[in-house]
Amino acid sequence: MQRLPYPDPGVPDLRTPLRFLRWVARGQWRTLSWGVLFGVIWMVSQALFPAAVGQAIDVGIIAKDRQALMVWGGVLVGLGAVGALAGAMRHRFAVENWLRASFRCMQLIGYKAADTGEALPRRMPTGEVVATVASDSMRLGGLYDVSARFAGAIVSYVVVAVILLSKSRPLGLVVLIGVPVLVSALSFILRPLQRRQAEQREQSGKLITLGADTVAGLRVLRGIGGEQQFLRRYQEQSQRVRVVGVRVAGIQASLDAAQVLLPGVFVVLVTWLGARFALDGTITPGDLVQFYGYAAFLVMPLRTATEFADRATRAHIAARKIIRVLSTEPDTKDATRKATVEPPHGVPLTDPASNVTIAPGQLTAIVSARPEESRALADRLGRFGKTRTDVHLDGVAIADLPLATVRRRIVVSEIDPRLFTGSLREELDPHGIHDDEAILSALMVASGEDVMEALPSGLDSDVEERGRSFSGGQRQRLALTRALLTNAEMLVLVEPTSAVDTHTEARIAVRLASARAGRTTVVMTSSPLMLDQADAVILLTNGMAAARGTHKELMATSPAYKDTVVRGGAT
Repeated sequence: MQRLPYPDPGVPDLRTPLRFLRWVARGQWRTLSWGVLFGVIWMVSQALFPAAVGQAIDVGIIAKDRQALMVWGGVLVGLGAVGALAGAMRHRFAVENWLRASFRCMQLIGYKAADTGEALPRRMPTGEVVATVASDSMRLGGLYDVSARFAGAIVSYVVVAVILLSKSRPLGLVVLIGVPVLVSALSFILRPLQRRQAEQREQSGKLITLGADTVAGLRVLRGIGGEQQFLRRYQEQSQRVRVVGVRVAGIQASLDAAQVLLPGVFVVLVTWLGARFALDGTITPGDLVQFYGYAAFLVMPLRTATEFADRATRAHIAARKIIRVLSTEPDTKDATRKATVEPPHGVPLTDPASNVTIAPGQLTAIVSARPEESRALADRLGRFGKTRTDVHLDGVAIADLPLATVRRRIVVSEIDPRLFTGSLREELDPHGIHDDEAILSALMVASGEDVMEALPSGLDSDVEERGRSFSGGQRQRLALTRALLTNAEMLVLVEPTSAVDTHTEARIAVRLASARAGRTTVVMTSSPLMLDQADAVILLTNGMAAARGTHKELMATSPAYKDTVVRGGAT
């Protein structure tokens, strides 16, 4: 069995839900084929059981041939053994196909969420994305779970039809035509069920979104006394979900009842006709037993067919939701026109929009009275955002470089970096390329020794979701450690010490300058402690470079710079 997740989930076909379902099936055609094979063997072995019983009655019991009875008894035992083995294998592949399809969709959604960044939550609420992973992916996988049984149902139906037609053409035609008619009758229930399931899925997604938003802003809600307002909204949405759920339950109950009633009526009809033919001598007693057995057996293929239709309906709705997530385009796309030559290392990084040039191998600090200006510069330097950036490396526009190249050479650590669940080691070194000594060294540069001292298992300690167990300053230092461990050629840090005290900030400033000596580092900050360690400082005014020099030079020559730094240091 292949381990999950996949090394590469592939490139999905997002044109229509049906095409997406076909693409998922092609990705696991081998296990689907094995499942179909064992599903056919499993159900056909059961389909042959009534025929073997009928033969045992006619040539064994009625003819009083003990040897023939023993032979057909052995055939029944063999069919039972084959059915049991094939059933076990069919179930094994059914579960595997379900998990493969579900996890492939989950992985695609996870990759898309990481790739699109802020674009995905702008297009659809976070709760809707969570519902797509937790619910829709599993429902889509359910279609491939039932596929093996559905294939077996089709083949067994054909086998039974051939057997019955050879025994009695009228009864055979009743069975051959009756089963499709019953399945078609159930389609009148499936159509409204599909509409109501889609409505239920929509309302459930809104409820999950509302719950996620409420939890995320719980502290703010308590602070402004808005808990009761959000509780009322959650109660109202819960009632909407309950109402549509009851509507779905009504249709689902009708479908379940029809699955019992219609096959039951069909069995009665076939049994009655078979009894009349047996009394007329048209068929033998063994044939009558066969017809009764097949009328009862065909309930299973019929219910499997209706189950398949129900699963296909759910999978179609789920595929539509998944496609909506996977169709989201990231703010930053890969270059359509590629640069012919990648610029060498150790070249300046220039932003014409602000007239800022970052000298290679230096620690450069960017100061602005409006922090949004320096943050916008950081986004341009790292090629983030929807609009094309004009930043270039030695004359080569980074917008024309492959995005993977830009991400490898230029790493931007934002002001509010995310921490994820897992061990601290995985959090700081997600690719597992550094040993403990390197990780601890980077942690020391970020003045994170106290974080390690508070953890019982050191680097193997678990990090709670979003790093809730850490203070704001600790989370900031862990994020700085993670950025340092990238060993990026150019590292852009946005307010890396805004949440720490003065003494910690002073240690980080000195250690950062030493650790990144000879490599390009850009720090967006107005902290005098950090500015004093910079090789060069650039002042932004109205988004443009207004002054450049060392911290001491600018403090002596630029009143605007001095005012910005003093005011920023005071806050």
